[in-house]
Amino acid sequence: MEAFFHRKRRRVSQDEEPKPIQQLSDPPNEDSTDIKLAILLSLFPAVKQDELLDILVSCDGSVESASEMLSAQGSAATISTKKRAAAGPLGMQTSLSSHILTKAEDGTLKPINHLGARKKAPPTKKGKTLHLYSPEDIAAYTPCTIIHNFLPAEEANKLLLELLDESKYLTRSTFQLFSRTVQSPHTHAVYVSTAEEQRQQMSDYTYGGTYSSNVRQATPQLRSVSREVQTVVNEEVQNRIRDVYPDGKKLQYQSSKQWKPNAAFVNCYDGPAESVGYHSDGLTYLGPHPIIGSLSLGVSREFRIRRIVAEDEEEDGKEEESEDIKTADSKPLQNQAASARADAQGQISIHLPHNSLLVMHAEMQEEWKHSIAPAQTIVPHPIAGNRRINITYRWYRDTLHPRYTPRCKCGQHAILRCARRKQESRGSYMWMCYAGYTPGKEGCSFFQWAEFDDDGDPVWDKKIRLEDYMRQLRVQLNNIE
Repeated sequence: MEAFFHRKRRRVSQDEEPKPIQQLSDPPNEDSTDIKLAILLSLFPAVKQDELLDILVSCDGSVESASEMLSAQGSAATISTKKRAAAGPLGMQTSLSSHILTKAEDGTLKPINHLGARKKAPPTKKGKTLHLYSPEDIAAYTPCTIIHNFLPAEEANKLLLELLDESKYLTRSTFQLFSRTVQSPHTHAVYVSTAEEQRQQMSDYTYGGTYSSNVRQATPQLRSVSREVQTVVNEEVQNRIRDVYPDGKKLQYQSSKQWKPNAAFVNCYDGPAESVGYHSDGLTYLGPHPIIGSLSLGVSREFRIRRIVAEDEEEDGKEEESEDIKTADSKPLQNQAASARADAQGQISIHLPHNSLLVMHAEMQEEWKHSIAPAQTIVPHPIAGNRRINITYRWYRDTLHPRYTPRCKCGQHAILRCARRKQESRGSYMWMCYAGYTPGKEGCSFFQWAEFDDDGDPVWDKKIRLEDYMRQLRVQLNNIE
Protein backbone atom coordinates (compact mmCIF):
# COMPACT_ATOMS: atom_id res chain seq x y z
CA MET A 1 0.00 0.00 0.00
CA GLU A 2 3.00 2.28 0.27
CA ALA A 3 2.58 3.02 -3.42
CA PHE A 4 -0.41 5.16 -2.59
CA PHE A 5 1.80 7.77 -0.92
CA HIS A 6 2.73 10.69 -3.18
CA ARG A 7 4.33 13.37 -1.08
CA LYS A 8 7.51 14.40 -2.90
CA ARG A 9 7.14 15.67 -6.43
CA ARG A 10 9.69 16.57 -9.07
CA ARG A 11 9.80 20.28 -9.91
CA VAL A 12 9.04 21.01 -13.55
CA SER A 13 9.87 23.96 -15.73
CA GLN A 14 7.13 26.57 -16.18
CA ASP A 15 7.70 26.39 -19.95
CA GLU A 16 6.30 22.89 -20.25
CA GLU A 17 2.68 22.96 -21.37
CA PRO A 18 0.27 20.01 -21.23
CA LYS A 19 -1.28 18.68 -24.40
CA PRO A 20 -5.07 18.67 -24.85
CA ILE A 21 -6.77 16.10 -22.69
CA GLN A 22 -9.91 14.19 -23.52
CA GLN A 23 -12.94 15.18 -21.41
CA LEU A 24 -14.66 12.16 -19.93
CA SER A 25 -18.15 11.89 -18.56
CA ASP A 26 -19.15 10.48 -15.18
CA PRO A 27 -17.92 6.89 -14.68
CA PRO A 28 -20.47 4.10 -14.26
CA ASN A 29 -21.46 3.02 -10.76
CA GLU A 30 -19.05 0.27 -9.79
CA ASP A 31 -16.27 -0.46 -7.33
CA SER A 32 -14.11 2.60 -6.83
CA THR A 33 -10.78 2.88 -8.58
CA ASP A 34 -9.08 2.97 -5.18
CA ILE A 35 -10.52 -0.43 -4.25
CA LYS A 36 -9.42 -1.94 -7.57
CA LEU A 37 -5.95 -0.45 -7.22
CA ALA A 38 -5.71 -1.78 -3.67
CA ILE A 39 -6.51 -5.30 -4.94
CA LEU A 40 -3.90 -5.07 -7.70
CA LEU A 41 -1.31 -3.62 -5.32
CA SER A 42 -1.82 -6.54 -2.95
CA LEU A 43 -1.26 -8.97 -5.84
CA PHE A 44 1.62 -7.09 -7.50
CA PRO A 45 3.38 -5.06 -4.76
CA ALA A 46 6.48 -4.47 -6.93
CA VAL A 47 4.55 -2.58 -9.63
CA LYS A 48 4.08 1.18 -9.25
CA GLN A 49 0.58 2.55 -8.70
CA ASP A 50 0.66 4.73 -11.84
CA GLU A 51 1.55 1.73 -13.99
CA LEU A 52 -1.23 -0.32 -12.39
CA LEU A 53 -3.70 2.48 -13.06
CA ASP A 54 -2.76 2.63 -16.75
CA ILE A 55 -3.17 -1.14 -17.09
CA LEU A 56 -6.50 -1.08 -15.25
CA VAL A 57 -7.76 1.60 -17.62
CA SER A 58 -6.59 -0.33 -20.68
CA CYS A 59 -8.55 -3.32 -19.41
CA ASP A 60 -11.78 -1.32 -19.22
CA GLY A 61 -11.64 -1.28 -15.41
CA SER A 62 -11.53 -5.07 -15.09
CA VAL A 63 -9.34 -6.25 -12.20
CA GLU A 64 -9.38 -9.80 -13.56
CA SER A 65 -8.16 -8.78 -17.03
CA ALA A 66 -5.50 -6.50 -15.56
CA SER A 67 -4.28 -9.31 -13.31
CA GLU A 68 -4.02 -11.69 -16.27
CA MET A 69 -2.09 -9.12 -18.30
CA LEU A 70 0.34 -8.46 -15.45
CA SER A 71 0.87 -12.17 -14.84
CA ALA A 72 1.52 -12.80 -18.53
CA GLN A 73 3.98 -9.94 -18.93
CA GLY A 74 5.67 -10.22 -15.56
CA SER A 75 5.99 -6.44 -15.21
CA ALA A 76 3.86 -3.47 -16.21
CA ALA A 77 7.01 -1.72 -17.39
CA THR A 78 7.30 -4.09 -20.36
CA ILE A 79 3.83 -3.35 -21.66
CA SER A 80 3.97 -0.77 -24.43
CA THR A 81 1.58 2.12 -24.85
CA LYS A 82 0.42 0.55 -28.14
CA LYS A 83 -0.58 -2.70 -26.44
CA ARG A 84 -2.45 -0.86 -23.71
CA ALA A 85 -4.39 1.15 -26.27
CA ALA A 86 -5.30 -2.01 -28.20
CA ALA A 87 -6.73 -3.71 -25.12
CA GLY A 88 -10.04 -1.86 -25.47
CA PRO A 89 -11.84 1.48 -25.07
CA LEU A 90 -11.51 3.55 -21.92
CA GLY A 91 -13.98 2.59 -19.24
CA MET A 92 -12.91 5.30 -16.80
CA GLN A 93 -10.46 8.15 -16.69
CA THR A 94 -6.76 7.40 -16.79
CA SER A 95 -4.21 9.49 -14.96
CA LEU A 96 -3.85 12.73 -16.89
CA SER A 97 -0.11 12.54 -16.23
CA SER A 98 0.22 9.73 -18.79
CA HIS A 99 -0.93 12.10 -21.58
CA ILE A 100 1.65 14.82 -20.94
CA LEU A 101 5.10 13.96 -22.24
CA THR A 102 8.51 15.59 -22.18
CA LYS A 103 11.94 14.58 -23.47
CA ALA A 104 14.17 12.88 -20.96
CA GLU A 105 17.98 13.15 -21.02
CA ASP A 106 18.21 9.94 -23.05
CA GLY A 107 15.90 11.41 -25.71
CA THR A 108 12.87 9.27 -24.90
CA LEU A 109 9.42 10.71 -24.17
CA LYS A 110 8.22 10.29 -20.60
CA PRO A 111 5.22 11.55 -18.60
CA ILE A 112 5.84 14.73 -16.61
CA ASN A 113 4.43 16.02 -13.36
CA HIS A 114 1.83 18.74 -13.94
CA LEU A 115 3.01 21.17 -11.31
CA GLY A 116 4.98 23.24 -13.78
CA ALA A 117 1.78 23.72 -15.81
CA ARG A 118 -0.34 24.67 -12.81
CA LYS A 119 -1.33 28.09 -14.24
CA LYS A 120 -3.22 26.44 -17.10
CA ALA A 121 -6.99 26.31 -16.53
CA PRO A 122 -8.40 22.90 -15.50
CA PRO A 123 -9.43 20.89 -18.57
CA THR A 124 -13.15 21.01 -17.78
CA LYS A 125 -16.01 21.64 -20.20
CA LYS A 126 -19.44 23.21 -19.95
CA GLY A 127 -21.88 21.06 -18.02
CA LYS A 128 -19.34 18.24 -17.58
CA THR A 129 -17.69 16.66 -14.55
CA LEU A 130 -14.01 15.78 -14.80
CA HIS A 131 -13.12 12.93 -12.41
CA LEU A 132 -9.59 13.01 -10.99
CA TYR A 133 -8.06 10.04 -9.18
CA SER A 134 -4.29 10.41 -9.23
CA PRO A 135 -2.65 12.61 -6.56
CA GLU A 136 -0.48 14.21 -9.27
CA ASP A 137 -3.50 15.31 -11.30
CA ILE A 138 -5.30 16.63 -8.23
CA ALA A 139 -2.25 18.68 -7.22
CA ALA A 140 -1.83 20.01 -10.76
CA TYR A 141 -5.38 20.97 -11.67
CA THR A 142 -6.94 21.86 -8.31
CA PRO A 143 -5.96 23.87 -5.21
CA CYS A 144 -5.78 20.61 -3.24
CA THR A 145 -3.37 17.84 -2.32
CA ILE A 146 -4.55 14.31 -1.49
CA ILE A 147 -2.74 11.61 0.46
CA HIS A 148 -4.24 8.12 0.35
CA ASN A 149 -3.87 5.72 3.29
CA PHE A 150 -2.83 8.63 5.49
CA LEU A 151 -2.91 6.78 8.81
CA PRO A 152 -1.87 3.21 9.59
CA ALA A 153 -4.96 1.05 8.98
CA GLU A 154 -5.41 0.14 12.65
CA GLU A 155 -5.18 3.78 13.74
CA ALA A 156 -7.67 4.91 11.09
CA ASN A 157 -10.18 2.24 12.13
CA LYS A 158 -9.76 3.16 15.78
CA LEU A 159 -10.50 6.82 15.04
CA LEU A 160 -13.48 5.85 12.87
CA LEU A 161 -14.99 3.70 15.64
CA GLU A 162 -14.46 6.49 18.16
CA LEU A 163 -16.24 9.05 15.96
CA LEU A 164 -19.05 6.69 14.98
CA ASP A 165 -19.80 6.45 18.68
CA GLU A 166 -19.63 10.27 18.90
CA SER A 167 -22.02 10.65 15.95
CA LYS A 168 -25.05 10.34 18.24
CA TYR A 169 -24.11 13.76 19.64
CA LEU A 170 -23.91 15.47 16.25
CA THR A 171 -26.74 17.83 15.26
CA ARG A 172 -28.08 19.75 12.27
CA SER A 173 -27.63 23.52 12.16
CA THR A 174 -30.55 25.81 11.33
CA PHE A 175 -30.26 29.08 9.39
CA GLN A 176 -32.19 31.51 7.25
CA LEU A 177 -32.04 31.24 3.47
CA PHE A 178 -34.07 33.59 1.25
CA SER A 179 -36.84 34.02 3.87
CA ARG A 180 -36.92 30.29 4.53
CA THR A 181 -35.62 28.50 7.63
CA VAL A 182 -33.64 25.45 6.56
CA GLN A 183 -31.49 22.76 8.15
CA SER A 184 -28.10 21.49 7.09
CA PRO A 185 -28.39 18.21 5.15
CA HIS A 186 -25.92 16.41 7.40
CA THR A 187 -25.00 16.42 11.10
CA HIS A 188 -21.91 17.98 12.66
CA ALA A 189 -20.24 19.31 15.82
CA VAL A 190 -17.19 21.41 16.73
CA TYR A 191 -14.40 19.79 18.75
CA VAL A 192 -11.72 21.66 20.74
CA SER A 193 -8.99 20.57 23.12
CA THR A 194 -9.80 22.13 26.50
CA ALA A 195 -12.78 23.07 28.66
CA GLU A 196 -11.81 26.75 28.40
CA GLU A 197 -11.79 26.58 24.59
CA GLN A 198 -15.16 24.85 24.75
CA ARG A 199 -16.58 27.70 26.85
CA GLN A 200 -15.17 30.32 24.47
CA GLN A 201 -16.61 28.55 21.43
CA MET A 202 -20.08 28.51 23.00
CA SER A 203 -20.02 32.07 24.34
CA ASP A 204 -17.84 34.06 21.92
CA TYR A 205 -17.87 32.48 18.46
CA THR A 206 -20.90 32.51 16.18
CA TYR A 207 -21.77 30.23 13.25
CA GLY A 208 -24.52 31.14 10.83
CA GLY A 209 -25.28 34.19 12.96
CA THR A 210 -25.92 32.21 16.16
CA TYR A 211 -23.86 30.87 19.05
CA SER A 212 -23.21 27.14 18.87
CA SER A 213 -24.40 24.90 21.67
CA ASN A 214 -22.90 21.76 20.17
CA VAL A 215 -19.22 22.14 21.03
CA ARG A 216 -17.42 19.13 22.50
CA GLN A 217 -13.98 18.35 23.83
CA ALA A 218 -11.78 16.36 21.47
CA THR A 219 -11.66 12.60 21.96
CA PRO A 220 -8.24 11.04 22.74
CA GLN A 221 -7.77 9.61 19.25
CA LEU A 222 -8.94 12.82 17.58
CA ARG A 223 -6.40 14.82 19.60
CA SER A 224 -3.61 12.36 18.76
CA VAL A 225 -4.31 12.37 15.02
CA SER A 226 -4.37 16.18 14.89
CA ARG A 227 -0.62 16.22 15.57
CA GLU A 228 0.00 13.95 12.56
CA VAL A 229 -2.28 16.09 10.41
CA GLN A 230 -0.42 19.24 11.47
CA THR A 231 2.96 17.80 10.49
CA VAL A 232 1.89 16.54 7.05
CA VAL A 233 -0.19 19.61 6.16
CA ASN A 234 2.72 21.93 6.89
CA GLU A 235 4.96 19.76 4.68
CA GLU A 236 2.45 19.90 1.82
CA VAL A 237 2.01 23.66 2.18
CA GLN A 238 5.75 24.20 1.83
CA ASN A 239 5.86 21.84 -1.16
CA ARG A 240 3.13 23.84 -2.87
CA ILE A 241 4.81 27.18 -2.19
CA ARG A 242 8.05 25.81 -3.65
CA ASP A 243 6.60 23.99 -6.67
CA VAL A 244 3.45 25.88 -7.64
CA TYR A 245 3.32 29.49 -6.46
CA PRO A 246 5.06 32.24 -8.47
CA ASP A 247 8.75 32.68 -7.58
CA GLY A 248 8.38 30.07 -4.81
CA LYS A 249 6.76 32.60 -2.47
CA LYS A 250 3.62 32.31 -0.37
CA LEU A 251 0.47 34.12 -1.44
CA GLN A 252 -0.27 37.62 -0.20
CA TYR A 253 -2.05 37.49 3.18
CA GLN A 254 -1.18 33.81 3.59
CA SER A 255 0.35 33.32 7.02
CA SER A 256 4.07 32.58 7.09
CA LYS A 257 3.68 30.87 10.47
CA GLN A 258 3.31 27.16 11.03
CA TRP A 259 -0.27 25.97 10.59
CA LYS A 260 -1.54 24.86 14.02
CA PRO A 261 -5.07 23.41 14.02
CA ASN A 262 -6.96 24.23 17.23
CA ALA A 263 -10.50 23.26 16.18
CA ALA A 264 -11.96 20.28 14.33
CA PHE A 265 -15.34 20.20 12.61
CA VAL A 266 -16.67 16.63 12.56
CA ASN A 267 -19.33 15.95 9.92
CA CYS A 268 -21.39 12.80 9.44
CA TYR A 269 -23.05 11.90 6.13
CA ASP A 270 -25.47 9.09 6.94
CA GLY A 271 -26.36 7.44 3.64
CA PRO A 272 -26.01 8.49 -0.01
CA ALA A 273 -28.67 11.25 0.13
CA GLU A 274 -26.92 13.31 2.82
CA SER A 275 -24.72 15.95 1.26
CA VAL A 276 -23.65 19.59 1.36
CA GLY A 277 -24.23 22.16 -1.39
CA TYR A 278 -21.61 24.32 -3.06
CA HIS A 279 -20.02 26.78 -0.62
CA SER A 280 -16.74 28.28 0.56
CA ASP A 281 -15.70 27.89 4.20
CA GLY A 282 -16.02 31.06 6.26
CA LEU A 283 -12.97 33.30 6.69
CA THR A 284 -14.13 35.22 9.79
CA TYR A 285 -11.92 33.42 12.33
CA LEU A 286 -9.44 31.80 9.90
CA GLY A 287 -8.39 34.95 8.04
CA PRO A 288 -7.44 35.36 4.38
CA HIS A 289 -6.04 32.42 2.42
CA PRO A 290 -6.59 29.81 5.15
CA ILE A 291 -5.34 26.22 5.07
CA ILE A 292 -7.73 23.36 5.95
CA GLY A 293 -6.88 19.70 6.45
CA SER A 294 -9.79 17.34 5.72
CA LEU A 295 -9.64 13.67 6.80
CA SER A 296 -12.22 11.24 5.35
CA LEU A 297 -13.22 7.99 7.05
CA GLY A 298 -15.78 5.34 6.19
CA VAL A 299 -17.73 5.36 2.94
CA SER A 300 -16.09 6.91 -0.14
CA ARG A 301 -17.85 10.01 -1.47
CA GLU A 302 -17.33 12.57 -4.23
CA PHE A 303 -15.82 15.95 -3.34
CA ARG A 304 -16.78 18.29 -6.16
CA ILE A 305 -15.20 21.69 -6.76
CA ARG A 306 -15.72 24.50 -9.25
CA ARG A 307 -13.93 27.76 -9.84
CA ILE A 308 -15.74 30.94 -8.78
CA VAL A 309 -16.55 33.00 -11.86
CA ALA A 310 -16.74 36.79 -11.51
CA GLU A 311 -19.53 38.81 -13.15
CA ASP A 312 -17.31 40.37 -15.77
CA GLU A 313 -16.05 36.97 -16.92
CA GLU A 314 -19.52 36.29 -18.39
CA GLU A 315 -21.80 38.61 -20.38
CA ASP A 316 -25.01 37.98 -18.44
CA GLY A 317 -23.52 37.72 -14.95
CA LYS A 318 -25.46 38.64 -11.84
CA GLU A 319 -24.61 38.40 -8.17
CA GLU A 320 -22.74 35.27 -7.11
CA GLU A 321 -24.55 33.05 -4.64
CA SER A 322 -23.73 33.41 -0.97
CA GLU A 323 -20.71 31.52 0.30
CA ASP A 324 -22.89 30.22 3.10
CA ILE A 325 -25.52 28.46 0.96
CA LYS A 326 -24.86 24.89 2.00
CA THR A 327 -28.23 23.13 1.91
CA ALA A 328 -28.81 20.26 -0.47
CA ASP A 329 -32.15 21.74 -1.56
CA SER A 330 -30.89 25.29 -2.09
CA LYS A 331 -30.24 24.99 -5.83
CA PRO A 332 -33.72 26.21 -6.90
CA LEU A 333 -33.14 29.30 -4.78
CA GLN A 334 -29.73 30.20 -6.16
CA ASN A 335 -29.29 33.08 -8.51
CA GLN A 336 -29.81 31.63 -11.99
CA ALA A 337 -27.10 33.70 -13.68
CA ALA A 338 -24.53 32.64 -11.06
CA SER A 339 -25.44 28.99 -11.60
CA ALA A 340 -25.14 29.45 -15.37
CA ARG A 341 -21.65 30.94 -14.96
CA ALA A 342 -20.59 28.00 -12.79
CA ASP A 343 -22.03 25.47 -15.24
CA ALA A 344 -20.25 27.18 -18.14
CA GLN A 345 -16.84 26.08 -16.86
CA GLY A 346 -17.79 22.65 -15.53
CA GLN A 347 -16.69 21.02 -12.29
CA ILE A 348 -14.03 18.64 -11.00
CA SER A 349 -14.76 15.58 -8.88
CA ILE A 350 -12.17 14.27 -6.42
CA HIS A 351 -12.95 10.85 -4.99
CA LEU A 352 -12.30 10.65 -1.24
CA PRO A 353 -11.81 7.06 -0.07
CA HIS A 354 -11.53 5.90 3.53
CA ASN A 355 -8.40 7.15 5.31
CA SER A 356 -7.54 9.89 2.82
CA LEU A 357 -6.28 13.35 3.81
CA LEU A 358 -7.20 16.25 1.54
CA VAL A 359 -5.28 19.49 2.03
CA MET A 360 -7.22 22.56 0.85
CA HIS A 361 -4.49 25.08 0.07
CA ALA A 362 -4.45 28.85 0.52
CA GLU A 363 -6.26 29.77 -2.72
CA MET A 364 -9.14 27.31 -2.21
CA GLN A 365 -11.70 29.33 -0.23
CA GLU A 366 -11.32 32.60 -2.17
CA GLU A 367 -11.20 31.15 -5.69
CA TRP A 368 -13.22 27.91 -5.55
CA LYS A 369 -16.40 26.43 -4.08
CA HIS A 370 -16.75 22.83 -2.95
CA SER A 371 -19.51 20.36 -2.13
CA ILE A 372 -20.25 16.76 -1.25
CA ALA A 373 -22.58 15.57 -3.98
CA PRO A 374 -25.54 13.24 -3.27
CA ALA A 375 -24.86 9.72 -4.53
CA GLN A 376 -27.27 7.33 -6.20
CA THR A 377 -25.51 4.33 -4.71
CA ILE A 378 -22.55 3.82 -2.40
CA VAL A 379 -20.36 0.85 -1.53
CA PRO A 380 -20.85 0.13 2.21
CA HIS A 381 -17.77 0.30 4.41
CA PRO A 382 -17.09 -2.81 6.57
CA ILE A 383 -17.04 -0.69 9.75
CA ALA A 384 -19.06 2.46 8.95
CA GLY A 385 -21.76 0.87 6.82
CA ASN A 386 -23.35 3.69 4.78
CA ARG A 387 -21.83 6.50 6.83
CA ARG A 388 -18.97 8.85 6.02
CA ILE A 389 -17.17 10.70 8.80
CA ASN A 390 -15.23 13.80 7.80
CA ILE A 391 -12.94 15.89 10.05
CA THR A 392 -11.88 19.34 8.90
CA TYR A 393 -8.98 20.64 11.00
CA ARG A 394 -8.82 24.44 11.20
CA TRP A 395 -6.56 27.09 12.70
CA TYR A 396 -8.49 29.81 14.52
CA ARG A 397 -6.18 32.82 14.64
CA ASP A 398 -5.75 34.65 17.94
CA THR A 399 -5.70 37.94 16.03
CA LEU A 400 -9.23 37.27 14.76
CA HIS A 401 -10.81 36.38 18.09
CA PRO A 402 -14.39 37.74 18.31
CA ARG A 403 -13.31 40.24 20.95
CA TYR A 404 -11.35 42.06 18.25
CA THR A 405 -13.55 41.73 15.16
CA PRO A 406 -16.14 44.45 14.30
CA ARG A 407 -19.81 44.32 15.26
CA CYS A 408 -22.46 45.51 12.86
CA LYS A 409 -25.18 48.09 13.57
CA CYS A 410 -27.62 45.46 14.84
CA GLY A 411 -25.13 44.22 17.44
CA GLN A 412 -24.17 40.99 15.69
CA HIS A 413 -20.60 39.87 15.02
CA ALA A 414 -19.69 40.94 11.49
CA ILE A 415 -18.35 38.27 9.16
CA LEU A 416 -15.31 38.46 6.89
CA ARG A 417 -15.87 37.99 3.17
CA CYS A 418 -13.73 38.13 0.04
CA ALA A 419 -14.80 40.30 -2.91
CA ARG A 420 -15.66 38.07 -5.86
CA ARG A 421 -18.35 39.76 -7.93
CA LYS A 422 -15.99 41.91 -10.01
CA GLN A 423 -12.65 40.78 -11.37
CA GLU A 424 -11.10 44.17 -10.59
CA SER A 425 -12.04 43.97 -6.90
CA ARG A 426 -10.82 40.42 -6.29
CA GLY A 427 -8.25 40.20 -3.55
CA SER A 428 -10.15 42.68 -1.35
CA TYR A 429 -11.90 41.77 1.89
CA MET A 430 -14.77 43.32 3.83
CA TRP A 431 -16.65 43.00 7.11
CA MET A 432 -20.41 42.63 6.66
CA CYS A 433 -23.57 42.01 8.68
CA TYR A 434 -24.75 38.40 8.83
CA ALA A 435 -27.96 38.76 10.85
CA GLY A 436 -30.07 38.28 7.72
CA TYR A 437 -29.07 34.61 7.72
CA THR A 438 -30.20 34.11 11.34
CA PRO A 439 -33.77 32.76 11.76
CA GLY A 440 -36.11 35.52 12.96
CA LYS A 441 -33.66 38.38 12.37
CA GLU A 442 -33.05 40.97 9.67
CA GLY A 443 -29.68 42.27 8.63
CA CYS A 444 -28.44 45.85 8.57
CA SER A 445 -26.38 47.76 6.03
CA PHE A 446 -23.09 47.51 7.92
CA PHE A 447 -20.03 47.42 5.65
CA GLN A 448 -16.35 47.99 6.39
CA TRP A 449 -13.30 47.24 4.25
CA ALA A 450 -10.86 44.88 5.98
CA GLU A 451 -7.12 45.56 5.98
CA PHE A 452 -4.42 42.97 6.61
CA ASP A 453 -0.66 42.84 6.71
CA ASP A 454 1.26 40.46 4.45
CA ASP A 455 0.73 37.59 6.93
CA GLY A 456 -3.04 38.07 6.97
CA ASP A 457 -3.25 39.64 10.43
CA PRO A 458 -5.51 42.72 10.82
CA VAL A 459 -3.61 46.02 10.69
CA TRP A 460 -5.50 47.20 13.75
CA ASP A 461 -4.37 44.12 15.68
CA LYS A 462 -1.43 45.69 17.58
CA LYS A 463 -3.50 48.62 18.83
CA ILE A 464 -6.43 46.45 19.92
CA ARG A 465 -4.21 43.86 21.57
CA LEU A 466 -2.43 46.63 23.53
CA GLU A 467 -5.79 48.02 24.68
CA ASP A 468 -6.86 44.50 25.66
CA TYR A 469 -3.63 43.98 27.60
CA MET A 470 -4.07 47.29 29.47
CA ARG A 471 -7.68 46.39 30.29
CA GLN A 472 -6.63 43.01 31.72
CA LEU A 473 -3.83 44.67 33.67
CA ARG A 474 -6.30 47.13 35.25
CA VAL A 475 -8.54 44.24 36.27
CA GLN A 476 -5.62 42.44 37.90
CA LEU A 477 -4.59 45.60 39.80
CA ASN A 478 -8.14 46.09 41.04
CA ASN A 479 -8.23 42.52 42.27
CA ILE A 480 -4.97 43.03 44.19
CA GLU A 481 -6.31 46.17 45.84
